[in-house]
Amino acid sequence: MSEEIYRFRLFVAGEKPNSLLAIANLTELCETHLPGRHEIEIVDVAANPKRALLESIFMTPTLVSVMPYPGRRIVGTLSNTEPILQILGLGPAQRRDFPGMKDRHASLLVRQPD
Repeated sequence: MSEEIYRFRLFVAGEKPNSLLAIANLTELCETHLPGRHEIEIVDVAANPKRALLESIFMTPTLVSVMPYPGRRIVGTLSNTEPILQILGLGPAQRRDFPGMKDRHASLLVRQPD
């Protein structure tokens, strides 16, 4: 059985610094975590604005994971690797605790006297 191929579409705005950084970060992420199992399509919205509109891309850089399903969208330079790996299903899922979350759950479990 062959391993799943990941297909990405990265929408950028020409050769702006954030676009170049996103391209470099995505390339490094794929070569490190998906060697030989990835395809990257770069779409320059400056050269192809209709394509961006058709896919409802309003900010750049925007990464769209095309495959595997379900697709995800991530806006930004892709500099913070760990959360990106989690979003794409490539990293360990970690439970997030939010301030006050335990208190709310505990209060739901307390039964009020009749």
